[in-house]
This record gives sequence, C-alpha cells and structure tokens, in this order.
Amino acid sequence: MEKDQSFLLRCNGRLLDLARPVVMGILNVTPDSFYDGGRLTTTEDIVRKAGRMLDEGASLLDIGGASSRPGAEEVAEQEEMRRVLPAIESVRKHFPEAFLSVDTWRASVAKAALDAGAGIVNDISAGHWDPALYEVVARAGYPYILMHTQGTPQNMQTSPQYGDVVQEVLDFFVQEVGKLRALGVRDIVLDPGFGFGKTVAHNYALLKSLCVFSTVLGLPVLAGISRKSMICNVLGVKPEHALNGTTALHMVALQQGARILRAHDVREALEVIRLYEQLG
Repeated sequence: MEKDQSFLLRCNGRLLDLARPVVMGILNVTPDSFYDGGRLTTTEDIVRKAGRMLDEGASLLDIGGASSRPGAEEVAEQEEMRRVLPAIESVRKHFPEAFLSVDTWRASVAKAALDAGAGIVNDISAGHWDPALYEVVARAGYPYILMHTQGTPQNMQTSPQYGDVVQEVLDFFVQEVGKLRALGVRDIVLDPGFGFGKTVAHNYALLKSLCVFSTVLGLPVLAGISRKSMICNVLGVKPEHALNGTTALHMVALQQGARILRAHDVREALEVIRLYEQLG
C-alpha cells in the first residue's frame, strides 16, 4: 500500500515516517528555558543527553539556543549561533543517523544549522520575525514546522485575545501553508503553539479540536505540551512536577491525531504512544 506522502518528511536525503506517532526530544542549550535551562552546559552534557533520548526511543531531536518562555529576553544572533552550531555538530558526529531539527526563528541561524547537519527547521514565529526564513527553508528543501504565535515571548502572555481560537489558528495555517507552497516547500508540520499567546482556556480549546488542523489541511500535527503552564496552572505545580499532567494530555493529543509529541521526557512519552496504539 502506498504511503501518504504528506506524512513522510524528507530530511537530509532520508525519510522520517510519521505513519505512526513519534517523539521529538527537546535539547535546550540555553541557560534560561522554563524547565531545563542551564542543564546542558558542555558538549559532553549535550551528547550524553542526546544519546539517552535516542536510546529511549526519540525519533528526532530538537535543538534550540534561545529560550522562548514567556518574558524571555531576545538572544543575540551570534550568541544563538554559538550555542546551537556546536551542539548540532557534536550530536551529528556521535549519532550520524539521528534526525535533528533546529528551533530558531532566524534565517541566518536556520541556514547555518542546516549546513551543520540539521534536517528540519522548527520556527515559533511562522516566518513573521524574519521574512527571509521561508526562502531559506524553500531553498534547502527540508521540512518546516509551522507554529502559531500571538505576540512575542516578551508580551505574548500579557492578554491574549481571540474570538474563536480554533478558527483563527486554522485560518492562520491556511494562509501560511499557502505562502510556503507557493515557494515550493513540500514537507510542513503544523504546531498550534500551546502556551504561545494563549490562555489556559485557549490551550484546552485547541487541544480538544487538534484533529481539525490535520483534517482540513492534510498535514501532520505536532503537540508541544510538555510541562507547560496549561498543566502547571491547572494543577498548581511547578514544571518539575508536571510529568504526570503531561502524560495525561499526551494521550488526548494522540487521540486528536497528533503525529509528533515534542517532549522533555522521551521514555514516558513513548509509553503513552505504545498504550495509545493498543486502543486500535
């Protein structure tokens, strides 16, 4: 049976198959991420963490050098490069078969990261903060993760406003996918941007209707829920105590059609996928 081409991502001449859900392990090489900032301070730390995530079953690793938590200050371009490029090069050297994505909104960082061995661009801004980014992705011919954000990390949680958050995010995806297709970008993953310019109510409305995006656009959806405020604020816990809540919402995301779980805790996320698959 021929595979659905919209669920095959072409990365560095290889195919990442999303016919079944996969886990994207988060590798933050930043000092100020909301959960694990400052934990990976050396190349050895990064390689060790990457190896553990791959051993636990991660299908791809997402490497970011600039925190996007609410209130985070913008990181200078050269500093982001300094953090991200050695991490990508080291992981690529030790794990040449690993699928790597770079978490950046800058065209220059994306291009350098792709040249260093990354095969996917994960952009929280949908090309809105650097108009050259779409062109970089199009020229490279690599997959692009298109995320919805309202505002910037500095102000996005001040007072998010929507009439109908699901409809507005869907309209946004339709518009941006059209732009990317016009440039020749083939492989696109949709990310509704949980916690990026959304209240708790907005986040749960999106989660309950996650299947709408893949149904309408025929594209795979990524769920970035791991240890976020939509869990912490409801349960009254800090991110370090939000694994159980993350696991519960990962199951909901899978039931709503998510193909990628972006997670800090790979083994636990993969266990959710295995249990979900037992439901048939």
